[in-house]
Amino acid sequence: MSGNKNIIEVTDSTFEAQILKSDIPALVDFWATWCAPCKAIAPIVEEMAEEYSGRVKIAKMNVDENPATPGKYGVRGIPTLILFKNGEVVDQVVGAVPKDQIKELIDKGLS
Repeated sequence: MSGNKNIIEVTDSTFEAQILKSDIPALVDFWATWCAPCKAIAPIVEEMAEEYSGRVKIAKMNVDENPATPGKYGVRGIPTLILFKNGEVVDQVVGAVPKDQIKELIDKGLS
């Protein structure tokens, strides 16, 4: 987990309050410490957190420590990025995708 002030760490117990009840779109990065592709996209997720600060909430969830939420949203592979807006899933991407694909995902929540 980075020390990035624009990224929050969510858990099974804080997910509803932080993500589903968020008044702005929220992007959740489902990851694990042992996952190499997760480490590969982490810097991009951090860049997005800077770029969209105040407009989109960026969160990370460790799937090993929080099994309930990923199960509920059908997260099978990681990294999985899911964009939520008004408590609903807008869209998602799976795998270490390029920056422009993550940007495109976030922009869907802002349109």
